[in-house]
Amino acid sequence: MGKTEYKRLKGSQGLRQRLLLATLSATPILIEDIRADHTWPGLLPHEVSFLRLLEKLCDDCVVEINETGTKLKYKPGIVMGGRNLVHDCGVSRSIGYFLEPLLVLGLFAKKPITITLKGITNDPKDPSVDTFKFTTLKILSRFGVPSDGLKLKIESRGVPPLGGGEVVLDIPTVQSLNAVTWIDEGMVKRIRGVTFSTRVSAQFENTMTFAARGIFNRLIADVYIASDHKVRSQAGNSPGYGISLVAETTSGCIISADTAVSYARNEEHTEFDDEDNKVRLPAEDVGLQVASILLEEIEQGGVVDSTHQGLLFLLCALCPPDVSKVRVGKLSPYGIETLRHIRDFLGVKFVIKPDPSTGTVILKCMGCGLRNLSRKVA
Repeated sequence: MGKTEYKRLKGSQGLRQRLLLATLSATPILIEDIRADHTWPGLLPHEVSFLRLLEKLCDDCVVEINETGTKLKYKPGIVMGGRNLVHDCGVSRSIGYFLEPLLVLGLFAKKPITITLKGITNDPKDPSVDTFKFTTLKILSRFGVPSDGLKLKIESRGVPPLGGGEVVLDIPTVQSLNAVTWIDEGMVKRIRGVTFSTRVSAQFENTMTFAARGIFNRLIADVYIASDHKVRSQAGNSPGYGISLVAETTSGCIISADTAVSYARNEEHTEFDDEDNKVRLPAEDVGLQVASILLEEIEQGGVVDSTHQGLLFLLCALCPPDVSKVRVGKLSPYGIETLRHIRDFLGVKFVIKPDPSTGTVILKCMGCGLRNLSRKVA
């Protein structure tokens, strides 16, 4: 056995993505100086929880963290997958933080995955479980993932600070993804959405729906926003409410926006406090705000919204050695960070061309040809 060569990295930036790409590319990594100069140095609870999730999914994966949590050694194993898995995501970040890497990893597992995730389903920081259900899963289908095996069921809702939500996720395995040419955004033909409330009056949902419809009805006739009022055990442990909206276009693109309002998080982790300790918005303003954000996303152009840029680039890079071509609006910071990580781990570089006539950006790449070698071939 030779000595393991570790890819050396620094800082906490993009930790979740580094771990995902290290696992997919079978690259051992050593990350140093993780928040070394912060008041609370080292890994945060949700990052440790993500590492525990990787340990549940993978065989032979080795995680070593030093005493202060500022240094992490990670040697990836084989993604096994399996049924009846359960993971408590904690309450320092929502389930959405875990879902994106989990979806990509699950496609290249040995066996299909069925996993129950517990924690916060809706918060202002991460994409909500509704966005994953109505938007993210559809993006995966574009790349040849069988939609019948890809399911997300919301058992109960949970908002900060105490969570209490639960979702069940099914991920099928694939041999490899399909390269895509996806540059036609089309025109918006309908707006769909869902409002939710937990441990507060259902009237909050009616107010959000009425406010959002007030904006959309001037622009488009086909608008339908469902309501999902949770009670008792399905309502989690904290009061809150929120809304998720999606715009469907004539060419099959789905653009999303969402937010949630809840009581402020506990003071333990100051990193998220600024955002969460603002005055809670009344339901009417929440409806107006998310409707406006959705219109801004549509105006930017592109086949996905800014939240999904990173996932889109990652899927293109993992395709067979064939050219994928996609159109997005203005590149988001997360999208740019993803492009850098893809270059570092997979060796895939994108050709980026602005399209001045529409204000959008067209990206092309040759996939790295990742194949699921552990999957049983029928």
